[in-house]
Amino acid sequence: MAEAQTPSGVITITTDFGHQGPFVGVMKGRILGRFPQARLVDLTHEILVHWPAEAGFWLSRSFAYFPAGTVHVAVVDPGVGTSRDILVVRAADHLFTAPDNGLLAPIVARHPQAEIVRLRAEGLARLGIQHASATFHGRDIFAPIAAELASGRCRIQDLGEQAGAASLVPSWVEEPLVEPGSIAGLVITIDHFGNLITNIGGELLERLRLPLVHAGHHALPLLRTYGDTRPGEYLALINSFGVLEIARAEQSAAEGLGLGRGAPVVVRDRTK
Repeated sequence: MAEAQTPSGVITITTDFGHQGPFVGVMKGRILGRFPQARLVDLTHEILVHWPAEAGFWLSRSFAYFPAGTVHVAVVDPGVGTSRDILVVRAADHLFTAPDNGLLAPIVARHPQAEIVRLRAEGLARLGIQHASATFHGRDIFAPIAAELASGRCRIQDLGEQAGAASLVPSWVEEPLVEPGSIAGLVITIDHFGNLITNIGGELLERLRLPLVHAGHHALPLLRTYGDTRPGEYLALINSFGVLEIARAEQSAAEGLGLGRGAPVVVRDRTK
């Protein structure tokens, strides 16, 4: 295995905590207590509660915009305090730590050479991490690990045992189904504007000559940007993160179509 990328000192944090209460702030305090020079970035704290698939989607589509050597900690953890494992992954010169609940499955699937470690009690003991709360591993486990990795004082090999990709819990959301003349996926998240963001990568649509997007009993044209149609009209586009998005010009597509996370979306080739 190649030597690890030099740590950048940057740590991103992704959770479903929201901003009610001190939980995010306390995580940051715990990180800074161990590594005062850390540069902390809130990726998002508005993940749908208890749905790791959304966190994994955003993390897999966002991490490349950060410097090599960044540590990404993601805590969407409905199994906190149970026997579920904690993973530390090195992929594409970045480090990731999250529960083994499917959250990191998209990262590992896209990077077959990823190095995967399952956290073990001995690794925590080496870092002086003991007596973790049963309900706040973000503060008591994930934050200290992120600080130690970002500071360069700790290697992922020191934290546990190597694991194979096949042993990980799979993503809660299957990859899009690609068939001759069609691609089927789903809405993975909804942004602040009510745009429906799918798990269908724009590169998949390149195999269709004249794609038409079907969602909520509507057939939508694939346009370049929101202003290419009239206010109130529905459209589909490839968004800035490279995935298919369903929008309503100057309005909310989610409200107008009555669709939410998990809603099916199918793209068909109009020439077939």
